[in-house]
Amino acid sequence: MNTFCHPIHSLLLLSVFLLTPLSAFSMSNADSIPIEHFFKNPQLSQVRLSPDGSHLALLAAGQNDRQVLAVMKIEKLQASIVAAYDKTDVVFFDWVNNQRLVFGVGDRDLGVGEQSKGNGLFAVNVDGSGFRQLIETATDITSAGGKFRTLNALHSFVDITHVNGSNDIFVGRASGTKKNPTISLLKLNTVNGYHEIVPTPSNANGYLIDRSGEVRVAITTNDHITGIHYKDPDTQQWRLLIEFDSVKEAGYKPVSIGLDGSLYVQATNRKNTQAIYRYDLKNQRLPALALLESRDFDLDGRFIYNADEAKLLGIHYESDAAATIWFSDKWREIQKTIDAALPNTINQLSLPEEKSSAVVLVHTFSDVHPGAYFLFHTDTRTLTPIGDRYADIRPEQMSSKDFFKIQARDGMLIPTYLSLPKNGPKQQLPMVVLVHGGPYVRGGHWNWEREVQYLTSRGYAVLQPDFRGSTGYGEKLFKAGWKQWGLTMQDDVTDATRWAIAEGYADRQRICIAGASYGGYATLMGLIKEPELYRCGISWVGVTDINYLFDISWSDTAGTIWSRFGMSAMIGDQVNDAAQFSATSPLVQAHRLKKPLILAYGAADRRVPLIHGEKFLAAAPKEVPIEWISYAEEGHGWRTLKNNVDFWQRAEKFLDLHTRVD
Repeated sequence: MNTFCHPIHSLLLLSVFLLTPLSAFSMSNADSIPIEHFFKNPQLSQVRLSPDGSHLALLAAGQNDRQVLAVMKIEKLQASIVAAYDKTDVVFFDWVNNQRLVFGVGDRDLGVGEQSKGNGLFAVNVDGSGFRQLIETATDITSAGGKFRTLNALHSFVDITHVNGSNDIFVGRASGTKKNPTISLLKLNTVNGYHEIVPTPSNANGYLIDRSGEVRVAITTNDHITGIHYKDPDTQQWRLLIEFDSVKEAGYKPVSIGLDGSLYVQATNRKNTQAIYRYDLKNQRLPALALLESRDFDLDGRFIYNADEAKLLGIHYESDAAATIWFSDKWREIQKTIDAALPNTINQLSLPEEKSSAVVLVHTFSDVHPGAYFLFHTDTRTLTPIGDRYADIRPEQMSSKDFFKIQARDGMLIPTYLSLPKNGPKQQLPMVVLVHGGPYVRGGHWNWEREVQYLTSRGYAVLQPDFRGSTGYGEKLFKAGWKQWGLTMQDDVTDATRWAIAEGYADRQRICIAGASYGGYATLMGLIKEPELYRCGISWVGVTDINYLFDISWSDTAGTIWSRFGMSAMIGDQVNDAAQFSATSPLVQAHRLKKPLILAYGAADRRVPLIHGEKFLAAAPKEVPIEWISYAEEGHGWRTLKNNVDFWQRAEKFLDLHTRVD
């Protein structure tokens, strides 16, 4: 039975990492770092100020490493647990108002195949009182009060109302079909459980809420056609701003509603990168000039507001690394002060939403630092540590990550991150080429990555190319990857590998290729197409035949807009491109495999079902060493510490065996 826990004002469980010096943990050398330190769950996460800045709420590792929800008053910084369970974890939360929070639960010790459907939703006050279940989960973790006026598990949290003192939130009910997914919107009172339906355009599945608690923007989907709708505050009527083909066109992405009602969108600029604009609502068009843009990077953003200052203060965004642009001289100077006190890290500031406060929350992180939290006192210009996300990780033992643009054989520039071992030589190293999944995502980021740091701590260089088809670097690189699985997308990985050899970073005789999902596909194709370049490969949850992406009816993408429209445009057409599919199918080409391989899958994977691996294993030459791994409870990747440790220990032994100097 799970137990709801009321406040513990003397919180010893959290004191291990809360308000302790960031250098409290030490080790003799990087090689001795236990594998568990890289793959365990964070001890601290999702730290957030209350709307008025009087409290902090956070998720922390409690008893038996179960993640709990804790709250502390800024003036005292003594944490109290307000939600904790014996057999499950609090996995997300948000502030409803200054005195009340909502949260959801899940079990971090279970693979995806054993997870209950839905995180549920619960509400509690900052002092631990006023508990109420709002949305059901598949398991019974209720406290006193039962399930009176509780919504079923088809509902999920959407947003708060952003209205001072309001006990209401917005929740969505999933309905419609995979063809036309719909999220019906409800306004739900977190104290009494009453709810009301919020009128929105039909087929809506995404929303933006303004600072008066009104639904201001709705995003609709009808097959592959996306519509952006705006509710006029004067007429209270919905009007269509733009409609576009979501497969063929970038269109607009609404990203924020300003304090003054301004609508900010992400859209393609003249440089063919994604930029941030203040949308012209009167004329229903983009202005000539972007608010924030880059020649080389697609920019999205998290917007920073404070009601007292009544304007957009800044935007957090990412180029080659995360950064912040400030539109306020005051906050620009505060940022400089914090950056001087915390050098060599990205320092992102979070402000109270409602009013100015004497404290600001600082999230600091880098390529070698998994993250820590501080409070900055604006009056005294001093920092108070809250704690580390991973208290066992020592930044000085981690490997830095450098950004390059590598020229492919046809002249295309391929963004690439390279990490070298912290200690020892920097040349002629054994190397792992780590290919990202997706593939239509941005793979590389200037941040701490557990797999990368684990490999570099064991002496390997790690190369991470963002091959064509990757997002984040403009339309040219992205669209150059359409219908290029196993072709130029694969050549980019090859060319990046050869660049690392030519630059002297990698020993050409000790290179392995690895990756998950699409990265697993690229691993197999790399071994097949370039048997002299790679000594071995590690493929997990990897696609082995493109046709399976179209044909497997039990995949979670079957019948979706992506499978019916996006895949034919971006991957290829099963009929017209059949010859290409065969030539670039690891399964069809399995007889060409010559190098040792780890082939791993989650038996509960519905994105790339187990049949991908089973068929490839059966088709591969029997004389080629293949280490088969299957985790019964895992899905599309490994969730549990046990399986992560098992997998990466196997990977380390495998790499050591096949990259030894002869």
